[in-house]
Amino acid sequence: MTLTRPPGDTADTNGPERRTGTGRAVAVLVLVTLGALVPVLGPATALRGTGEAAAPGVGGIGLLRTVLFAALAVPLGELFVDRLARRVPGAPAVRPRSAAPFAAAAGFVAALGLASLVATGNLVPSGPADIDVGGLYASRDGKLALLEVNAFAVAGLCALSRRPGRQVWPLAAVVVAEALRAHPVTEHTPLAGSALTLVHLTCASLWVGGLAYALRLLRLWGAREAAGAAVLGLYARVAVLLLAGVTATGLLSTLRRMPAETVLEQLTTTAYGRTLLAKVLLVAAVAGLALWARFRLRRAADPLTACSPARAEVVALGVVVAVSGLLTALPVPIRW
Repeated sequence: MTLTRPPGDTADTNGPERRTGTGRAVAVLVLVTLGALVPVLGPATALRGTGEAAAPGVGGIGLLRTVLFAALAVPLGELFVDRLARRVPGAPAVRPRSAAPFAAAAGFVAALGLASLVATGNLVPSGPADIDVGGLYASRDGKLALLEVNAFAVAGLCALSRRPGRQVWPLAAVVVAEALRAHPVTEHTPLAGSALTLVHLTCASLWVGGLAYALRLLRLWGAREAAGAAVLGLYARVAVLLLAGVTATGLLSTLRRMPAETVLEQLTTTAYGRTLLAKVLLVAAVAGLALWARFRLRRAADPLTACSPARAEVVALGVVVAVSGLLTALPVPIRW
């Protein structure tokens, strides 16, 4: 029997769903805007009273690096959690629409903006004439910047192809390029620093992007889908190791740049130290939310109640990414 709407009944049966979708879109837009303000407005706060001078355009550089880090986390997280989902017996084959092509486009634009800064001698160009594209091939930083631009372009093509899993290779190239860029050859033991950054960035990308995609997967499958709880449980087990990797490499990197006897002082008297302290506090809050979600996942009558603290964890991780972008743009503290 076919049910028809009574005459004059103009109620929209999809109204609540549409309102919910609009509310989520507005919430995401607000969060993205607030996240963008962290690297843009953060330098003035971090540098106040330190006597340090920031490089020109430090806010813009921090914003571009934030976008670049997010563009890495989104596709890597999708590939990571999709692999976990395939290990769950009886898991639905349906997947959320991939955000990897959009992330690759954003990463390409961010990498292009950063490359233009390198092409002008790390100064903000006043016009296209100031950008020496050919000069990028003459320096180490320029070659790494070009590598990131090309890698995001290739990652986008792979994401649109029939084998999106291949994008892991150009994304890995971006991670390696970022690790090398962060530690120039003039630095003390640059290869050790690059190795720490490589592990740190990889673990952070899988942690942030993986959790965001896992929650999208659960929302698509529905709250009653047992496979959703299984995927979230698999992710939680690996996330413990990812958190340990982020913490250990972050601590070692800090001690390389700020010796143990000066860490406490530099955490409050330098812009880099203040931003690092803010990041540490945020990561501690994220770890607390992760433990709360894991407790609910294992002990609650309904394991999917863990989604509430997990969503808060995603928001906090987004702020961590923004603070990390700002951290890369601030002057590195002097080793006392």
